[in-house]
Amino acid sequence: MADFTTADRAPTAPPAPDRKTREKSRTGSIIYLEDVTVSYDGFKALSHLNFFMDRRELRVVIGPNGAGKTTLLDVISGRAKPENGRVIFGDHTDVLPLRENEVAGLGIGRKFQTPSVFVNLSVWDNVELSLKRPSKGVMAALFERDVADEHARVAATLATVGLEDKAALQAGALSHGEKQWLEIGMVMAQDPELLLVDEPVAGMTDEETARTGELLESIAADRSVLVIEHDMEFVRQIARKVTVLHQGTVLCEGPVEQVKADPRVLEVYLGRRRETADAHG
Repeated sequence: MADFTTADRAPTAPPAPDRKTREKSRTGSIIYLEDVTVSYDGFKALSHLNFFMDRRELRVVIGPNGAGKTTLLDVISGRAKPENGRVIFGDHTDVLPLRENEVAGLGIGRKFQTPSVFVNLSVWDNVELSLKRPSKGVMAALFERDVADEHARVAATLATVGLEDKAALQAGALSHGEKQWLEIGMVMAQDPELLLVDEPVAGMTDEETARTGELLESIAADRSVLVIEHDMEFVRQIARKVTVLHQGTVLCEGPVEQVKADPRVLEVYLGRRRETADAHG
């Protein structure tokens, strides 16, 4: 099964968690969504979604186009506001009243699908500009900087993403995969507790894809990582737990081989392939 495409049949939504399950999930999780619905012009991008992930967990979310994967990231990062439901970060922080920059300040970092590095600046400068600094005002930030500490943090970040040998290079000269790693480094410079990554290996070579998987696994050693992905080979490489979204809700979740064999996933995937074959037959 190489990829997922859209099927028209609605999934059978899993039962809503009972109170005991909700309390246990929320207290041990890094992010917790309950009964979240997001609609755009009558289309429900998310429909009564229940989702949570643990601290220091690497979770992969897959599903057909239009399943609600990017909307899930939009809600967690504060870009989209649901019409109902709750979104709790950490032990008790409600992110729904917060603006996107305030959500980022809590410790939620997002890497978008298309890299947006400063191509005319050096690799080093890209990371340095992204460093998380205490909010003491503009003048304090200029004159009270711990230059040695910042230097060490930039160097450590570049080592993590494997770009220490290209620190002086202009970012625009990097390959596509290297730009993706640089942007992951720029997000990591903000020191997030939860990293959101949208289709990180799109357009990468096989070697770059493998290195990206190793990078995300290393990051997940001490923080939580949520990855949206279509490439099932990559999913097999990194996934510890996979969540399948379909029509805005969780269809199923579990280890990747278990998910691949789930009849509901096969129905969504194979049902669409039969429709496509019939249309071209």
